[in-house]
Amino acid sequence: MAKTSRDKLAAGLNLRKKGKGKAALFGGSGAKEFAEAIIANPEKVVKATANTIAMIPIADIEVNPFNPRTDFAPGPLEELTASIKVHGLVQPITVRPMKTGKFQLISGERRWRASQKAELTEIPAYIRVVDNDQEMLEMALIENIQRENLNPIEVAITYQRLMDECKLTHEQLSERLGKGRSTITNKLGLLELVPDVVKALRDKEISEGHAKALKGLYKIDQQLFVFKQIKEKDLSVRATESLCAAMKNKSSKKKSKTTNPYQGFIDQTTRSISAFCGNKVQVKVNSKGKGQIVIPVEDFDQLEFLKDKMS
Repeated sequence: MAKTSRDKLAAGLNLRKKGKGKAALFGGSGAKEFAEAIIANPEKVVKATANTIAMIPIADIEVNPFNPRTDFAPGPLEELTASIKVHGLVQPITVRPMKTGKFQLISGERRWRASQKAELTEIPAYIRVVDNDQEMLEMALIENIQRENLNPIEVAITYQRLMDECKLTHEQLSERLGKGRSTITNKLGLLELVPDVVKALRDKEISEGHAKALKGLYKIDQQLFVFKQIKEKDLSVRATESLCAAMKNKSSKKKSKTTNPYQGFIDQTTRSISAFCGNKVQVKVNSKGKGQIVIPVEDFDQLEFLKDKMS
């Protein structure tokens, strides 16, 4: 599209380029015209508005159901409201246009809530065209991580949603977020903690360091015992790690006393079967010789390989 066409469209929507000291302005019928224009030709409009900030009526903005943030502490929200009453909303929110003529939040729900409490009628917003819910969820996650202070549980839940709803692997999620695969895996592991610990981490009663130490304890009763010690004795992360290590060592010694007398043979058999299958298998057999062999497979190709090997 020629520059003159972009300028005409921007002028028709009452928008101005950012970087000139003024936010773009449009409201009332201008917002409706913009929604209609973007439905008719989204690619054309997004090119014209790619570098703009628009003033959007706050009543025309609806909540993003994909927002990773679910907790909005009343104290900071009131502080932001007071600041907005004096200075206005300095940092624009990000929205996408809907076919209803409304706009949906991509990021900035806390700023939007505070602006409502400050009784603003319109607020500045970046406009993005998002084609589907997967892209919406990914954009909401990335923008919120960059702009907001999400707690570890909110981040972990959103990672899990991306994997479940967008069918992403740990590696794909790592690439999209620019984070190491181990970081993704460790964050997701927080969701495996007992509910009391998850709630305490979400409410900032314990730190993520405490939670990571507790994650090393696989028994629920052990996690709850150490969690209680953290709260009652105000244990540091280092002290928590030491306590968890001591409990794991105690469990290991107790387990060694009840070791299967055939464990050496079982271990040797496990190694042999693993070498044959080309994958690590699990052999679980009791002292009477009863048990099971578990051979994990990652896809149908590996299953076909095992079938050929066995035949």
